[in-house]
Amino acid sequence: MPAQAEPESSSAGGSSTTTAADLQQRLKELDRLLAADGPEAEGEATRLAASLAEQGLLSFGKAQQVPKRTYSLAELRLNKIQPEQFLAPSDSTLSGVRNLLQGGFLAGLTAAYFGHVVDLTQIVQARGVVVVTAFLLTADQVANAGGVEALIVDTAGRLVNGTYGRRVALHEAGHFLVAYMLGLLPKGYTLSSLDLFLRTRQLNVQAGCQFCDAAFQAEVASGRLTSGSLDTYACVALAGVATEWLRFGRAEGGLADVQQLDRLLAALRFTQAKADAEVRWAVLNVVSLLRSHEAAHDALAAAMQRGASVGECIAVIERELARSPATAPPAQP
Repeated sequence: MPAQAEPESSSAGGSSTTTAADLQQRLKELDRLLAADGPEAEGEATRLAASLAEQGLLSFGKAQQVPKRTYSLAELRLNKIQPEQFLAPSDSTLSGVRNLLQGGFLAGLTAAYFGHVVDLTQIVQARGVVVVTAFLLTADQVANAGGVEALIVDTAGRLVNGTYGRRVALHEAGHFLVAYMLGLLPKGYTLSSLDLFLRTRQLNVQAGCQFCDAAFQAEVASGRLTSGSLDTYACVALAGVATEWLRFGRAEGGLADVQQLDRLLAALRFTQAKADAEVRWAVLNVVSLLRSHEAAHDALAAAMQRGASVGECIAVIERELARSPATAPPAQP
């Protein structure tokens, strides 16, 4: 069970007590470090979080995980998990929105013609608009990797589908929470293409979390990935699809996460049996964590929807863990 934040503890200097106000200041310092560029600031932020965890002030890296061993599909089903239902996500919401936008344009044009709102000449001119639009969308795919289209569809999805925004928030909060509990410090997050575009003028970037993963990237580059780093990566990668399966009965987002994990295991030359064992353990571990900390997950998603900083999100997690450290029994070994 994750360590609880204590009301008072020795500070880093050891000569005074660390109060809640002191912790708040430390989390503000953490935000300042995370806002800075470069691996040095990232490393310093990670060391600060680890130091606060060592003092018993944070639950960073203190998740109670299921034992690492080979699990069968039957054992996963014993824990009420059907991995095949969420390891192949299908984004029907955005596909439906994209089809709706395309169909709506054609239906509106047809209705206008038969309703005598436009004449044949205008229809011909409209065809020109369609051709130009198709050209622009093709150019967008080449120049922006489809960023403009993604921005339009993502924004429309939030207007058309009332649960889409919450689904995305819970998905990303799942990545954030699992990473934090396993000791991988979140660096930032984005919940919508429009938010990111308004802040940075960047396109071709979807909703997602960024992490202080320089050490992991260095291991990958060296070709010597530790088992602990792989375990953390696998769990964080699967946290989003696991969240959607737990909350909505099926996963829509997260296909890229699953594919990236598959590519990493293939690059490591894992046999199919070894890859299956890694994924099954990660699935069981992640689902157990998310079930046990549902209240913290919900509160974190709400904070992220409000635009809270990483430090503020961590404070929300710690507050909820102190209130309800576990709401579900651990997975059966």
